[in-house]
Amino acid sequence: MCGRFNITADPLTQLLMQLVGLEHPGPDRFNVAPTTMVPVLRQSADGGYELVPMKWWLTPFWSKTANTKYSTFNAKVETAAKSPSFREPYRQRRCVVPISGFYEWAKGQLEGKPAKLPYLLRPQNEDGLLLAGLWDSWRDAASDEVLESFTILTTAANPALEFVHKRQPVMLSVDDARRWLDPAIATVEFEDRFASLLPMALEAVPVSTYVNNARNDDPRCATPIGDTVLVGGTL
Repeated sequence: MCGRFNITADPLTQLLMQLVGLEHPGPDRFNVAPTTMVPVLRQSADGGYELVPMKWWLTPFWSKTANTKYSTFNAKVETAAKSPSFREPYRQRRCVVPISGFYEWAKGQLEGKPAKLPYLLRPQNEDGLLLAGLWDSWRDAASDEVLESFTILTTAANPALEFVHKRQPVMLSVDDARRWLDPAIATVEFEDRFASLLPMALEAVPVSTYVNNARNDDPRCATPIGDTVLVGGTL
């Protein structure tokens, strides 16, 4: 799954300039949790690209309310095409979520007791990660207010990542991200990219349990407290 991530605008701008020629608007965020508003990349109405602030918790267009009763911040690639919440965005409203890294928790020991220990998963030699996402637009019938929101697609974890979780976000190469944003290409054509792939080598950086609290959003969340482990490699 992907339940927390971080954003560093300057390196992400280098990645986005390479991808679509846009700057990341920031701000830097060290501990983004579901329901947070963050910039998401999609194709604009004129055929260009735009970074739009969206809520990380997809609200389907048909929902009567904007509640968060059901967990829609992640969508499984195995079921998204048939899910009532995701099937229309899966066909028509794809997006890319640019992030610097994401957090996962591995089983371990803390002060001699079983505990889940956080790791920051980030690219070894790249400026960021491009995650495959879906978005939707919901309108409040009473106020006419529009809420745009997104979910991150997940797949079975690559064997190299299974020590932290059984699932991982769908990570795209720059070329795949451009294609993912092209509505002329059917989503079914990406299904071979939904396997447990790593488009680049990652680093697993042990960080403090300070990150466990979603209210903590400062550099301490991403500060290493142990040796970094290299995970996977290029495709």
